[in-house]
Amino acid sequence: MLFKGIKGLALPLMLLALLLAGCGPKSSGTIVEDKVNVVTTFYPIYEFAQEIGGEDVNAINLLPVGVEPHDWTPRSQDIVNTSKAQLFLYNGAGLEGWVPNFLKGLDSGSKVQAVEVSKGIDYIMTNEEEDHDHGAEHAEEHGEEASGDSLHTDPHTWVSPKSALLMAENIKNSLVQVDPAHKDGYEERYSKVADRLKALGSKFETELAKVPNKEIVVSHQAFAYLCRDYGLTQHAIMGLSPDAEPRGQDLVKLAELVKKEGIRYIFFEELVSDKLAKTLAAEAGVSTMVLNPVEGLTEQDQKNNENYFTLMEKNLQNLILALK
Repeated sequence: MLFKGIKGLALPLMLLALLLAGCGPKSSGTIVEDKVNVVTTFYPIYEFAQEIGGEDVNAINLLPVGVEPHDWTPRSQDIVNTSKAQLFLYNGAGLEGWVPNFLKGLDSGSKVQAVEVSKGIDYIMTNEEEDHDHGAEHAEEHGEEASGDSLHTDPHTWVSPKSALLMAENIKNSLVQVDPAHKDGYEERYSKVADRLKALGSKFETELAKVPNKEIVVSHQAFAYLCRDYGLTQHAIMGLSPDAEPRGQDLVKLAELVKKEGIRYIFFEELVSDKLAKTLAAEAGVSTMVLNPVEGLTEQDQKNNENYFTLMEKNLQNLILALK
């Protein structure tokens, strides 16, 4: 019986050891006793949880400033904080491949509710071959089968204001569920966030309907939801993960496309290297410009008090300029 007990413990201990190995900068925030503690996996969810939660909520964002979420893994303190929290909000759709093991590593007495905030969005699937098998992670998380050539779920839902609206509603509903006493406050603050997201979406729709060109070349495949909802087509240098390296022939084809379509800008993002975007731009004889997938804030963004709405407004202005 003793050996059987040890064997049963082996998997949880291995999972915990893997999680404790997570390195890099620490997340910010600590548990506050008299509030609803909400742990979020990356910036947009954190912002919406803060806005909707207001003074009733203590939000802790796991992803540190200046860090890109695709390859980040949590630390031991993140397990401790999440075990004591009331809500754990994650994007899902395969973005955070570490979530299933993380949840298994929480304290056995934890009452935290885990909520996949992208649930209900009409996911975009891609059959792209890439190193970081987001689709397989998502399939495993949802008990689906995944094969080497299976479709992958594109996790970048929040980059479209239309999808972000549904995510904000899911966040509001989860807050109401764990803290019904403050339902009116959550509903009222959600309503303000929803109005801002609807206005932002309307602006994207109106302004992008006017531009003559609809093709964009981006550093990684993060803008499919934005493109679907507002009539654009993306061509990505890298895959769903920004470190999925392209082949030389892919870059040559993209350079040909840029010349053929008269594309004037290659978009890059600030949390990952702009080297490939600049290489392609030089090859095609065009300029580069930022298109931000709003996966996290840079230190400069934080100093400038940037947020989801200000960064998305800048995205829209850059898209208008590039697509004229």
